[in-house]
Amino acid sequence: MTHELKQIFEAYLVALQTRQKAVLATVVHVEGSSYRREGVRMLVLENDKTVGAVSGGCVEKEVIRQAQSVFKNGEPKIMTYDGRFRLGCEGALYILLEELTIDLPSLQLVFNEIEERKSFRLNTYYSLASKGSMGTKVVLSSGVSFSLKKNHMLHEGNSVEVFDETIQPAFQLVLFGSEHDSSKLCELATITGWLVTVVCAPNKNINRAEFPGVSEIIACSPENFDAGIIDAQTAVVLMSHNFAKDVLFLKALRHSVPCYIGLLGPTKRREQLLDAYIEYDPDVNEYFIEKIHGPAGLDIGAETPSEIAISIMSEILAVTRKKTVISLAEKKSAIHS
Repeated sequence: MTHELKQIFEAYLVALQTRQKAVLATVVHVEGSSYRREGVRMLVLENDKTVGAVSGGCVEKEVIRQAQSVFKNGEPKIMTYDGRFRLGCEGALYILLEELTIDLPSLQLVFNEIEERKSFRLNTYYSLASKGSMGTKVVLSSGVSFSLKKNHMLHEGNSVEVFDETIQPAFQLVLFGSEHDSSKLCELATITGWLVTVVCAPNKNINRAEFPGVSEIIACSPENFDAGIIDAQTAVVLMSHNFAKDVLFLKALRHSVPCYIGLLGPTKRREQLLDAYIEYDPDVNEYFIEKIHGPAGLDIGAETPSEIAISIMSEILAVTRKKTVISLAEKKSAIHS
C-alpha cells in the first residue's frame, strides 16, 4: 500500500538525519495462508523501533531479531517464518532483510513520484537460498533507477528471482459536502490511509479540526471545481444534501475518470439525479454512468454516521478490488485468492 511505503520512507528520512541505521523487511514469497501477501514491508531501526508490519503481530519480533546481523555486516539475507510449526497457521513467509542506505536526493525523487501521483516500480531481487545479488531497486516513471542500498548493483541471475511491484498513486477520496456525516467518512478514510479532499461551498468557513486527517479543503462552487485532481485511483461521494448541487457536481465530474461515484439517499433520489443529469448531457459516456453507485454503501444495517461511513468505504473497497461481497465464512477459496 502506497501510504505504508510513504510512512516507511518518512521514518527512514528521520533516521538518515540522526545517523541511525535502518533495515527494510519485505515479504517476497508466501507459501500457504498468511495474514498479508507479498510486497508488504516494515522498517526496523537500530534502536529496535519499527514502522509498518509484515503480519498481524506474530512475526515482527522475529524480524527485529534477525535484522541484527544485517545491522552488523550490512549483508542482505532471507529469513523464513513458518507459522505451521510456530502457531499452527497454514503458511510460511520468506522475508528479505536489507540495509537501507538510499541517499537524500534519491529519496526525494521517490517522494516526488508519490506527491505527483505517478506510478513507479519496486524490483526486489532475492534468492530463497540466500545466494546471489539481493536487494530492492526503485524504477521511477521516467525510467531512472537506483538501489535502496547506495552504490549497490543489482542484477538477475540463475539463482535470483525478482518480485516486481507497481506502486500506484495513493488512494484518494473526494467528498462533496461538509456536514457531520462527511466528517465521519473523512475520519475513517484517513485512518485507513486514504488521502481525503473535502469540497465545500465557497462561502463556508470550515474548521479543519472537524475533519481529522483531511489532506485538503476546497471551497468552491460546482462550476469552478477543477476535476483534474481526480484520477483512476480516486473515489468520489456526493453528500452535499442538496439535490441541485449534486446535479451540478455530477456535471463537473463528467470528463473525469474516478473509480467510484457514490450518491447518498434512496434509490428514487438516484434516479432523479441521473434523469436530471442525462437531460443536460444526453450523450454521456456509459463508462461514467457505470461508476455511479446509489444509494452508496453496502447493506450491513448501518444507522449512525460512523456505521454509514463504514458501509460506504466497504463498497468502495469491493468495487475497486472487483470483489463480490460475501461473508468470508462462505468463501470456498483462499482469503487472498
